[in-house]
Amino acid sequence: MLLHIDSSADTTADSVTRQLTETFARTHGTADHRHRDLSAEPVAPITPAYTTLGRRVEREGFVPPAKVPALIESTAEQREWDLTLPYITELLAADTLLLGVPMYNFSIPAALKAWIDRVTFPGALTEPDTGESLLRDTRVVVVMARGGGYGPGTPREHFDFQTPYLRAYFGNLGVPPEHLHLVAAELTRVDVLPQLAGLEDLAAASLARARATLTALAAV
Repeated sequence: MLLHIDSSADTTADSVTRQLTETFARTHGTADHRHRDLSAEPVAPITPAYTTLGRRVEREGFVPPAKVPALIESTAEQREWDLTLPYITELLAADTLLLGVPMYNFSIPAALKAWIDRVTFPGALTEPDTGESLLRDTRVVVVMARGGGYGPGTPREHFDFQTPYLRAYFGNLGVPPEHLHLVAAELTRVDVLPQLAGLEDLAAASLARARATLTALAAV
């Protein structure tokens, strides 16, 4: 199953990440395609009941989702679990996770962070008997867009908290490096930011490389 998640607040055709995730999904061509739009359907932020339940689960070790209900002690905790389980189930069912992630203020959108906070419930993505990651065979394709230039050697290279965060997050979840693909299109605001004037060719080349990379990945 292809789990396709867009997190851009821009739902118009101007969204570069939405354009590129659509390119991947269309090329991939699977009939089993689940699309989740975090802008149209925001994930509810976690609450104190989520953290209370999470701590109780952590004390029990690696608890699979099927056994979490037995540890719930309040209506608020039940509500949090009811909100959380569908996202976990969806993620674990995916062979490929496709994420559209624009850079907002040097990092990821709040809409995506809310999904990350909720789906990363203690123990839910871990094999209870072995401690191995349940995402070890999942391919993750992250489509990133940056209005400016943040690549190696650029003046703003160290302003990029998007790439290292996503690499650290999925690495910590047990996604092997060879299964994690971070694809970036840069200078995407070249048409509106005066300070980027003259970089149109670089922007076009970056977008073309990203599209070609995603097309190749989708065909595998």
